[in-house]
Order: sequence, then C-alpha cells, then structure tokens
Amino acid sequence: MSRLSAEPDTNDHQPASASDGVVAPEEQAAMENVRALLSFIGEDPSREGLVDTPRRVIGAMRDHFRGYRENPESYLERTFTEVEGYNELVLISDIELHSHCEHHMVPFVGKAHVAYIPDGKVVGLSKIARVVDAYAKRLQVQEKLTAQIAGSIWDALRPQGVAVILQCQHFCMCYRGVRKPGSWTTTSKLHGCFLNDEASRQELLTLISMPKDIG
Repeated sequence: MSRLSAEPDTNDHQPASASDGVVAPEEQAAMENVRALLSFIGEDPSREGLVDTPRRVIGAMRDHFRGYRENPESYLERTFTEVEGYNELVLISDIELHSHCEHHMVPFVGKAHVAYIPDGKVVGLSKIARVVDAYAKRLQVQEKLTAQIAGSIWDALRPQGVAVILQCQHFCMCYRGVRKPGSWTTTSKLHGCFLNDEASRQELLTLISMPKDIG
C-alpha cells in the first residue's frame, strides 16, 4: 500500500508520511503539481500565504476522495434477522451528501433518500449512510452514484425492493458555465417492488415528503 493511500492525517499541513520525516515520491509529485496549478492561475506559490497550500491541498484531497480506500459492500456484510418478521418499508431520508464532479472536480452537495423493504434481514441504519459516503467520496456523476448505492444494497440484502433518490446542487452548473445557482438535479434508481408496484412507489414518495420535526 502506498503512503498516499494511508488513513488521513489529522494535521492537513503535513503529508501522510511526514511523521517519519520522509515524503513519499507520489506525494512530492502531487505537491509539485499543485504548485504548477498555482502558477498557472497567476499566483506565486512561494509567497507566505501559499507556501503550505500544496500540503493542505493534498491532505484535503485525501479526505475528499477517501472512498477509493473503502469497500462499500463491507458495510452491508453484517445483517440482523431478529426483527419480529418486519417486512415493511425502511427509509433513511435526508442523508447529507458531499461529492465531486468527475468532469470539473468541483463539489456537488445535497441529500440522499434510501429505502428498502426487507425480505428476512435488515442492516444497521448507520451502514446505509456509510455506503452513501463511501461512493460519494470519489469522483462521480450523480447518475452513476445513484445506481451504485442502490445496486450495492440490492446485491447485499436481496430485499423485496430498493429505492435511492438523490437531490443535489452542482457547483459546476451553479458557479461556472451556465451559472444557474439554485438549480437542483434529482435522480432515482429503483429495484424490485419499487420499480414494479405503484403503491410501493407512492408510499415511498409520501414518506419522503412528510415534514420532519422533533421539536
């Protein structure tokens, strides 16, 4: 395993290998590339405010794209069957989502709504959110991200149905190019009964749209 693929360092001023006084060649090359980009935009990489920027950028990228070091399916390996025969809809809604567009490497952010109807086994609720994060923390397009989340749950749990709906704002559309801030992109991927049964789809949409207030 390369040093770059190690777990993120809590100090974003230092590369992952700085603790032993050695900077891995791939990290040094990455920092040189950041300096080149700073020069490209007209900045001086040697000025005080930018001297540590390459190290900070590499640390940030290690966190932004940590999904490449995770196996999303592993979060779904442990399941539970002692659920008193529960076989109705399970919905985890409004999961915060932060990803990066693979075309421009700028963020897109929003919410994920993930639902499934068990067929004998369930998974811990937090594991669904971890699956969302593991796929989101990669270079992505929203359509592929939606399909990956749904497909992993469908394959791992073999439930009666799976539904994933993402609602995101894309910075590449809001703050560059067409410049349409406030626009939202919605994608969905359905498997099983959510795809084939209108009543199941309607129940899902009704629950997602219900007000949520614990106050």
